[in-house]
Amino acid sequence: MRAAVISQGSISSKWIAEELKKHFDAVDVFDIREFEVSLGGKEPEVFYEGKPLKKEYDCIYAKGSFRYVSLLRSLTTILGQHAYMPIRPGAFTVGHDKLLTHLKLQTANVPQPKTYVVSTAEAGKKLLKRIQYPVVMKLPSGTHGKGVMFADSFESASSMVDALALLKQPFMLQEYLETHGTDTRAFVIGDEVVAAMKRVAAEGEKRANIHQGGSALACELDEYTKKVAIDTARAVGADVCAVDMLVTKGKPLVIEINLSPGLQGITRATKINVAAKIAKFLHTGAKHFRMKQAGLAIKEVVPEKEIVTHPEFRGTRMILPDVVTTLTKLSEQDEVSMVMEKGKVTIRKEEEK
Repeated sequence: MRAAVISQGSISSKWIAEELKKHFDAVDVFDIREFEVSLGGKEPEVFYEGKPLKKEYDCIYAKGSFRYVSLLRSLTTILGQHAYMPIRPGAFTVGHDKLLTHLKLQTANVPQPKTYVVSTAEAGKKLLKRIQYPVVMKLPSGTHGKGVMFADSFESASSMVDALALLKQPFMLQEYLETHGTDTRAFVIGDEVVAAMKRVAAEGEKRANIHQGGSALACELDEYTKKVAIDTARAVGADVCAVDMLVTKGKPLVIEINLSPGLQGITRATKINVAAKIAKFLHTGAKHFRMKQAGLAIKEVVPEKEIVTHPEFRGTRMILPDVVTTLTKLSEQDEVSMVMEKGKVTIRKEEEK
């Protein structure tokens, strides 16, 4: 099986690529900045460093900053027809825009701070007269805490609104929630929160982002907070992501989703090899993707489960699908007997004597 990582070449992406090599036969690493997409012909084409990308992959993990949203969505839309991808194409558009993220969370009934959207200085100042202070002001795009400002009075907020209006794009005003300079990041992989940390802002700084000088400590989340994080990932369409929340009075409120989260901070804080967990999950996702393409059907046949698929071979050796291990619950420590006939093999666990 083949896998590819498309990114900006961060340390986190390199860690993931190295872990993928433990599960896939080949792993290619691509720089998102070297891609181009050609549309308008009979079929869309993807080029890398000016040459058509023809290699077939079982899994492609594409990630990058908000600057490459359009390219990421284009690549995943085209390449995702033939490979498993943990982030759906539409997620890049939603996840890299705070306004669209909040709209999606609203639709999915995910708890979030009260947020207002305005596009002109006049509208913003009218709103400023009706809200409580301090207030958080945000641009729709931006990462690592950039584009996030705080105002503790109408006067300071009004000046910021004048500056934001010059950018000629919508901006957001959000209620300020006192968490003493902390926020919580949950790392979601599939239907599980695999690691979580509490980020603490540097002295004199309200933003808890590590890129803004904040520190991080491992933390345990209750089941409800985990559910909120998982619901957020599902709503956006991401199997792998980080969900940032403010926890106040025991209630989590989602403030952002990160589709390309750094791994250094959470790995250092929790001592959990998140890159390894991502790689294992991507391998399983790729296997299931190929099984579905092959027309695999898992159906109940009392008292057994029957799998209909095409056999996979590595050289002359037949490889059983991962689902066989899941259903039979066999392990390397078990002793089994195998009965082989032409076109048939039966595997049975030997009973302990």
